[in-house]
Amino acid sequence: MSPKYISLSIILVGLVVSAVIFFTNAVVPKNTEALPYLGNVYVKGGKQTIEITAKGGFEPKTSVAQAGYPTTLEITTKGTYDCSSIVSIPELGVRQNLPASGVTNIDLGTRQPGILNGTCGMGMYPFTIEFK
Repeated sequence: MSPKYISLSIILVGLVVSAVIFFTNAVVPKNTEALPYLGNVYVKGGKQTIEITAKGGFEPKTSVAQAGYPTTLEITTKGTYDCSSIVSIPELGVRQNLPASGVTNIDLGTRQPGILNGTCGMGMYPFTIEFK
């Protein structure tokens, strides 16, 4: 093999390794406290908040959160007078009336990986939180 091909091979390997390192660091944060706001879930100060709205159902209907963090579900209402003005999370024994307009925080504790299901007062409007 000529020196020209050896040099070219070394440069190519270096570029591939650099690209792998760059994209791995860009996609997988090493410090979860530095996680950006991802959709409706964020981590700040070691605590996780999941934001949803209630009016004619819950939005978003599905949220993905991280297991192992103390978590608060923050439900915002704005002129909500339908059955989504009551939130029910049977697994946690939660059944709570929400104000017509305002913010209600519900402590979900520190969850293990799995699915947590919730619904409106009549069971018509479900929502799901997947903890990974």
